[in-house]
Amino acid sequence: MSIKNIFLKQPRRGKTHAVQLTPHKRSAVWGLSCRCSAVWSLSILLVLIVASCQSKSKAPEALLVEADTSVESVETETPKYTEMELQLLDFGLQDIAEVDSTIGVFMVYATPDNFLGHVLYPDIHHAFAIPAMAQKLVKAQQRLKSLRPDLSLLIYDAARPVSVQREMWESVKGTPNISFVANPAKGRGMHNYGAAVDITIMDSTGTPLPMGSAHDYFGPEARIDHEPELVAKGLITSEELENRKLLRRVMTESGFITCVSEWWHFNHIPSIRAKSELKIIDL
Repeated sequence: MSIKNIFLKQPRRGKTHAVQLTPHKRSAVWGLSCRCSAVWSLSILLVLIVASCQSKSKAPEALLVEADTSVESVETETPKYTEMELQLLDFGLQDIAEVDSTIGVFMVYATPDNFLGHVLYPDIHHAFAIPAMAQKLVKAQQRLKSLRPDLSLLIYDAARPVSVQREMWESVKGTPNISFVANPAKGRGMHNYGAAVDITIMDSTGTPLPMGSAHDYFGPEARIDHEPELVAKGLITSEELENRKLLRRVMTESGFITCVSEWWHFNHIPSIRAKSELKIIDL
């Protein structure tokens, strides 16, 4: 068959026809083919260039998103201490959990779970104390661990600003509980010097041991001067008495002083010394 005969597909009727092309027509077809090839090559080149530009433009965008994310995470991070707590640190007090992280802390006055039934410490969530008392607490915790490795101390309250003391006093005025709260107008309580702690013992699960009464329960069961009688009357159990004795042992052997009306309260030094040696936390 002569190469002059080129078979072209004709879409009409679906048949194949032989069309004979003259040299002039063959030249025209060849030129058209070359131009089509050039256009096709140019199209491919443009597609590759556009794709390359898009790929390069996405990289900075991805970096920018990562940078924004990291900045946002820094801005939303919650500070460890509140403004009030920072003032307590500036006052010279120590965060007891920073001194010994094995000592538990549950600040009851930062919750409504207290004898007043409402929050007194909206901006105090850590337990603070003067450095000397903090070291005594470390010693008491070590003493407890030597006797009962499965137990730990649990702090309910420590340093207390005078402003909170005033609020407590106003809440108990004219009630039977008035004798359990120091009048800030006549004197200062030991908590106001950062030299007292309300404390108990907890087990390995974080559950406080039974002590015969709740913290801040102002009744005869809270006293420590007639405990055998409380047991005899069934007001507290023998187990609860033994738990109290264990708490008093580790605290007094570490230099703390007991409080007759509150099994949970211990002072760092006598109040007469605190008044002459320590500063009031009046922030």
